[in-house]
Formats: sequence, C-alpha cells, structure tokens
Amino acid sequence: MERFVDIINKKRLGKQLSDSEIDLMIAEYVNGNIPDYQMSAMLMAICFQGLTEGELTRLTLAMRDSGETLDLSSINGIKVDKHSTGGVGDKTTLIIGPIVAACGVPVAKMSGRGLGFTGGTIDKLESIPGLKTSLDNGIFFKNVNELGLCVVGQTADLAPADKLLYALRDVTATVQCIELIASSIMSKKLAAGADKILLDVTTGSGAFMTDPTDARLLAEKMVRIGNNAGKQTIAQITSMDEPLGFAIGNNLEVKEAIRALRGENISDLMEVCYTLASHMISLGKEIPYEEARKLAEEAISSGRAFDVFVKMVEAQGGDTNYILNPELFETAAVSHEFRAENSGYLTFTNTAGIGVAAGLLGAGRSKKDDPIDMSAGIVLTKKNKDFCQKGDLIATLYGKTSDQCQSGAKKFGECIALSPKPLSDNKIALIGDVII
Repeated sequence: MERFVDIINKKRLGKQLSDSEIDLMIAEYVNGNIPDYQMSAMLMAICFQGLTEGELTRLTLAMRDSGETLDLSSINGIKVDKHSTGGVGDKTTLIIGPIVAACGVPVAKMSGRGLGFTGGTIDKLESIPGLKTSLDNGIFFKNVNELGLCVVGQTADLAPADKLLYALRDVTATVQCIELIASSIMSKKLAAGADKILLDVTTGSGAFMTDPTDARLLAEKMVRIGNNAGKQTIAQITSMDEPLGFAIGNNLEVKEAIRALRGENISDLMEVCYTLASHMISLGKEIPYEEARKLAEEAISSGRAFDVFVKMVEAQGGDTNYILNPELFETAAVSHEFRAENSGYLTFTNTAGIGVAAGLLGAGRSKKDDPIDMSAGIVLTKKNKDFCQKGDLIATLYGKTSDQCQSGAKKFGECIALSPKPLSDNKIALIGDVII
C-alpha cells in the first residue's frame, strides 16, 4: 500500500491526487490508522496548493460515505434541502420550512446547534417546551409524509469524517480554506439524502464569509460539488451586514418567526425567506421562480404556513399553546434598555460582535456543551440607516443577571455607530446573485 507520507508529498508539490488516494486517506483517517500530525500536514498542503474540481468532489463524496447516509425514498415527492452558512438572527428555517411544506414540497430537514456568534436552529426549536429534535428515522419520515415537514438534529453517524477533520482544522489554522469549507458543508448535505439542494451563502460583517468575493467562490464550489454528485444544486448570496430581522436569541427568534408566519411584514427577514422558499418550491415542483414566489406569498397570506408550523410542533411533542400564545414563553429575569447617547443615523459596524453580545447575555455557547438561556438575547428597535434622536431606544437586552446585561450592553455598544449622515447603500445587496 502506498505510504501516506508519499500522498502528502504529492499534494505538497501541487500534483493531483487520484480517487483511490483520496478514498484511502479518508477511510484510513476515520479508522484511526492515519495520525493527526500527518492529516494536519495534508490539510495545510491543501490550503496552499488547493484542489481541482475532481479532487474536491471526490473528497466530499469520501467524507459523505464515511458514515450513515439517509435514504429518503420512502418520502413522497421531490425532497429539497436547504443549508445556510449562518449569521446573526438567522431564523429562516423556522419560516421557510412551513412555507415550502404548505406548497406541497416535502422538507426533511437536519439542522445543527449554535456555536460562537451564530445561532442554531435546533436550539431555537428546543426553546419550545416539550419539542423533541431527536427522532428515529421512522417517525422522521412519517412526519414528513403526513405533514410535509420535520426538523431534527444531525446525527453523529452523518459524515463522521467531517467531524474529525473539523476538529483538526480548528487547531491547525486551516478553518478558512474554502475547499475544506465546501467539502465540510456538502458532505453533510449529500449524506442527508435530499434530491435537490438550495444553499444560502451569507456574506458581510455577521457572516462566516465576510468578503463577498470569497462568499461567491464558496457558493460556486459547493454548487459544482452538488451537481457533480448528481444533485441539482443552486446557491443564493444573501447579506448579513446587519442582524436578520429584529430578534437575536432562541425563544426571541421563535416568537419573531411566529409573527412572520402570521403575516407580519418584517421586511428584510421576509424578503430573504420568500426568496429562499421560492427557490425551494421552484426546485421541488419544477416550476418557474416567479410562479413559486406567488405560491410562497399565498402560503403566508392564507395562514397555511402557520398551520403547518403548529402541526409540526405538535407532531414533535411541543406544546402548541406557546405557538398560539407566544406571550407564554419564558421571559428573562433582567432587561436593559440600550439608548442612543447622541443623535445620528445607525450603522451596524460589527454584526458578528452583536452575536457575541447575545452570547454574553446567555443566548449562545463558546463550547459545544455549554448550557444556554432560552430567554436571553437582544431585540432591536432600530435598523441600519434609521435615524435616532438622543435617548431613543435602539435595543433591549435580556439576561439572567444585571452583570450579564451590562457585559452584553458594553459589547453591543462597540458594534454600532451613530453618524451625521445616513449609511450609503450597502455594498452587498440584500439579495445577490443566484448561482446555478
């Protein structure tokens, strides 16, 4: 058998790895036969030399096949999955899933927990009392067939190679490599078994990919991986230069999603949700985007999307009284009003930092096992370009203690500015290009 050190050297010299070498690398690493120090060297070689499209696709497929792959064939219809690269206040899955399901496209969604400044869909759902996100596949498939929608947590058996590699990347300064990001995301999406995939690639000061050029490159690579793997894949670039919507924090975001599903026009949030949902409906029903957009808007105006959400919560053990009466949700013990110290136009200068502020309040975690406070977070009153008089309320912060609120407020204040002139048009449009 070829020595792994020779495969490392081959990539170090910029040569293309064969399919068998890539398959061997992933299989042997997952089996514990390749030590971390050698795989670290390979990851750094990939960072410097890159991967061809063929190498990247093969790496992703090898990672996909390193564990369980879901077979969704027992679910009727064309299954469309959606992945967002995340951001601050991103509660889109809670809104898009019900819209798409209400339009007859099944959504069998596996989502993750939050880590760092980005919130996790599973954490948000688990802020609904009683709701279970760990279901066996039989119930998962049954719920999708009967209701059109089920959202569960990712299993440990899904693409285990990605989990191992990510932990290694985190301590070897290779997290930012676009090829490794693309293979990480797409290995899990392909393992999840959907027929078609929509990617929401966020960019801006609150996104993982802060530079729009890098975000587009990542989107293009992921789309090619998906299509090369036989799954029709498209990507939508969206802005994360300010928090999405007004609520940041787990049950705060659920309450905002409920208002959106009930028809409240939260303009930036709903434009993103309608756009992404319309792409999913277009893929699933194989109809033009414009027709899908009308269906998406009608699903909200008719109340059908809200009804789907209520039924999904009930089917997963959640107490629907909280959905029908959001005022029942737990409220934080302490609140703090953040007001303008002078007059001016509001600019969010560091949206990721606002996510960190929510974490200081108890809404997020710095380590995967950290507990979170479901009622903690931030509710904005003002958004980018809004004029604030001195003393105007900009945001309300929620936490368990006054110390938490003071820490969160200090960080929040570092992430905004009040300027005499309004913010010029964002360099990144709210909705950017569609990549096919």
